[in-house]
Amino acid sequence: MPTHDTDVANFTDSAMFDRTFDEGMALVEETARYLDGKGREEARTLPRSAAMLYAGESMRVTTRLMQAASWLLVQRAVRDGDMERADALHDRYRLGSREICLGTCAEDIAPLPVQLQDLLGRSDSLYRRIARLDDSLFGESETPIRWCYAPESGHAEAGSGKTKTPPDDRRRFGIW
Repeated sequence: MPTHDTDVANFTDSAMFDRTFDEGMALVEETARYLDGKGREEARTLPRSAAMLYAGESMRVTTRLMQAASWLLVQRAVRDGDMERADALHDRYRLGSREICLGTCAEDIAPLPVQLQDLLGRSDSLYRRIARLDDSLFGESETPIRWCYAPESGHAEAGSGKTKTPPDDRRRFGIW
């Protein structure tokens, strides 16, 4: 029977981890470019109330992505032997800021630029996927993750929806 450490090691050695890592880092870079460039310009043209909403939601997307990137980097450091698994299990290395990152905006985000709305949605999806992984791999989840193939995105996502046969890497680390 595989141990918890084996499940985590198998996950971080999987193609799914590599895809999630690459997706997360690419989204961080894309968001930084947007917020430092076009997003800054778009924010200047917004009415005052929409500009305040922009400021709050851009902080939310940034928080989500920094938490996700940190978690992914810790998992890669363990896989590459740069960090001990026992150290990585400490609370400070778990996915944080859940109240902010999983929260929803009290206001309608329709006045926000379309690209920021897109980044908000994609960062929410990534953060929720990593939260499910964190919970499943590190003991907060009562049930194992069931994977769904999302043909529109071309990759698998954790969830409880309809499931299809997972690629081999998901079977290997026992979360199917």
